[in-house]
Order: sequence, then C-alpha cells, then structure tokens
Amino acid sequence: MRIHELLSMRAQETPDRTFMVYEGAELSYREMDERSSRVAAKLIGEGVKRGDHVAVLMENRPEFVHAWLGIMKAGAAMVPINPALKGPEVEYIRENSESRLMLTGKHFDEGFEADPVPLPEGSDSDLAAIVYTSGTTGKPKGAMLTHASYLWDADAIVKHAKMTKEDRFLCILPLFHVNAQVVTTLAPIIAGGSMVLMPKFSPVEFLETLASSGATAFSGVPTVYAILNNMPGLEKYDLSALRFCICGAAPMPVEVFETFEKKFNAVIMEGYGLTEGTCASSVNPLDTRKIGSIGLPLEGQEMKIIDGEICVKGPNVMQGYYKNPEATAAAIQDGWLHTGDLGRVDEDGYYYIEGRKKEMIIRGGENIYPREIEEVLYQHPAVAEAAIVGIPNEKWGEEVAAFLVTKEEVGEDAILSYCNEKLADYKCPVRVIFRKALDKTATGKIQKHKLRESLR
Repeated sequence: MRIHELLSMRAQETPDRTFMVYEGAELSYREMDERSSRVAAKLIGEGVKRGDHVAVLMENRPEFVHAWLGIMKAGAAMVPINPALKGPEVEYIRENSESRLMLTGKHFDEGFEADPVPLPEGSDSDLAAIVYTSGTTGKPKGAMLTHASYLWDADAIVKHAKMTKEDRFLCILPLFHVNAQVVTTLAPIIAGGSMVLMPKFSPVEFLETLASSGATAFSGVPTVYAILNNMPGLEKYDLSALRFCICGAAPMPVEVFETFEKKFNAVIMEGYGLTEGTCASSVNPLDTRKIGSIGLPLEGQEMKIIDGEICVKGPNVMQGYYKNPEATAAAIQDGWLHTGDLGRVDEDGYYYIEGRKKEMIIRGGENIYPREIEEVLYQHPAVAEAAIVGIPNEKWGEEVAAFLVTKEEVGEDAILSYCNEKLADYKCPVRVIFRKALDKTATGKIQKHKLRESLR
C-alpha cells in the first residue's frame, strides 16, 4: 500500500472524521483526500509523471500536506526544502534533485488544483520523498525514502505509543523534517486519529493550542522541552488531555526529562533515528524505560555496534543518496546503515549514545555539518583557513563558532554578514575567532578538539 492509498481508505471508512485542525478550522479525511486529488490532477496537467520529483518550499500549513499527498498521487516524489535556506542553498537542492517544478505557498494562494483525472499505477517501493540532509562533504545529500519505509516506520511508532483513533497529535516541528512527516502526519493516519498543525513553535501559543485542541501528544526536540520547563503560569492551562510526548534529534539531559514529566504530568517516549533511517530506529519503551538511553530497536529493526559505531538495518533504511553512489556506499555497508554516532549497548539490549564519529553539530534539532560552512568561508577573499566547531549552548544545545586565519584584516561583522547572505540563519556562526594559526597534527589536519577546548 502507498501512503495516499491509506489516506483514501480512511476517507472511505470515516469520511467526516477530522484529520487536521489548523488555526481553528477542521479538515476531514474526505476533504484531505479530495483536495490532494485535485492537486494531483493539476500536477499531471503540468506534465508530472510517475518517477518525477517535485520540490516543496513551504511553511507549515495544510497545503504542505495537500502538496505531498498530491505529488504521491501523481506518481512522483516530494523534495521538501527548508524555507529558512537562502537562494543558493535552495537552488542546489532543486537542481541536484532534478525537480520538475517547485511548489510554494503562492501556488496554493492562487489556486493550485484541477478537476480530478485518472491516477497512475504504482507500488510501495516507489519513492515518496527525497529528503536532503546537511552533507559531510559540503553539499546536502538527498536520502531516497519509499512509501514502504515511511509506512513501516510510522506503524512502528503507532504500536510503541499504543496510539488509537482517539489520539490527536500536535505538530510543532517543520513538515520538511521526517519527524513531522512520520510521527505527526502519517502515524495519526495509520491510527485513524488526527493532527493539530501549528505554523511554527511558539511557547505561549503552544500551551494555548495544547489546551484548546485537546491534543493528546506531541513530538519535540530537547530544546523545546527545555523552553517549556521554564514557562511560567502553567496552572492557567488545562493540559489534562496530554498523554505522552516524543523526543528525538538529540539526547535529552536527564534533568530536563524529569522536570518536564513532573510539571506536565505526561510521560516522554524518547526515540533515536536519522533521516537516512526514515525517522525512528529505536524507542525507550514506556513501561521499561531506562532514562538516559535511546532504548531498544524497533521490532523488525536490527541494531548493533560496529567498531564503536551504532549501525541499523531494516525496512526503514533509505534506498541511498540521490545521484551519489560514493556517499551511499560509505553510508550503507552490507545492508547496515552507519549512523555516525558512537555508542554502547548494555546487558539488557538498551543502546546509549556516547559521542559522534562525524563532526556534526546539532542546534535545536537541526543537523549542521561544519564542512558546508567551511566551504562558504573559504570563498571569502580574506579567508586563508577556516574551521567550524560546535560550542555548548543552554537553549539550543549547540551553536556554531568559526575559527579563521585571514590573508588581510577583516572584521567579525563582515564575516557574519557574508555568512548571512550565503547560509540559512541557523547555520551561521555566533562567534568568529581570529587566529594567526590553527592547531594542526603532524600531517597538517586541523585539531578541532583543541580549538573547541580553547573556548572553555
């Protein structure tokens, strides 16, 4: 079964049941099915065929889901693009993915639909999306995810969370992320439940929406939980419907974990995964949790430690990186997806993250690879050497710092302004440190750990 076929099935079974709530307005399963069919018809009229790719550059709004469902009904795959990216970043993804066209909010504001037409045949092995992740080699890589991998992962979440048709998932994460796609969009469809969509995360609006919508669950990153822990006046809101929460993207500090559960009277189901694994690969079971671990592999998912690195295998693993066989071969070896996270497993089979093999920085749930920023900095005429490191930040988990050796005098403001023109805001350095030389090994490799330690 393909994703849109599941939605159509739900629309036939419970046509008037609410699927989505957005800014107080409700959309039923039937309405979602009909609107996405009209989007598919428009796409087909624009020449989109089975196997094509269609980019989506849009904030959180119902039309994002209409677009994804419509793209899949047309036989194509969505290429979601982060609206925070700057022009050159957007163009690279659009061109690299060979997207036939790119849908934006403006298309839907002007009415992007047509009378329904016959839809192409397909299978669950067809691509549902190509999701780009920040690249270790400087450019983002497109993880190819199928209908089958999406539905398998969402179904596993439904089973672990014991979701039912009565559950209502509040979506605060961006829909261009696999977390929002799998956990707060597809899981409710599988369970026959509903989702409440927010344009973006705002602490006060979150609490108001959580209380007024009767949401029973939400998914967030550690930064969200840390912010909510410090919100005053919680007693003003009726949060009694909240049953459980999901946390992923980065390990959550135990103190944040325990404080949230006590304040909100809801349990946190901590999971672990990555885009290349569609979303989740392990979950800390609600009934036998070990706080501080990333839990046990999902049923049907294999996980093991290879040379200290956490590796996973299963039906949720991507097909590979689009047009990048070298990166695919490096990431998937003998069927095992190498995550880049270092870890260990205890005597009960629970896994723990102990570090990163990659140089990845995680800021508020967003993955940032230093190489991409360094390549931009090396294009600046005054920069001779550049090294990007992650520095601790109480709110975001990590922030970006840049160490530079320059050929000529240049100010920090000039460097920051240059980065703001070329990179998404969340990738831009918050500190620029100028040095006469950077610490290096005998072979000339920059010793980033020493640079990081120099800031402590």
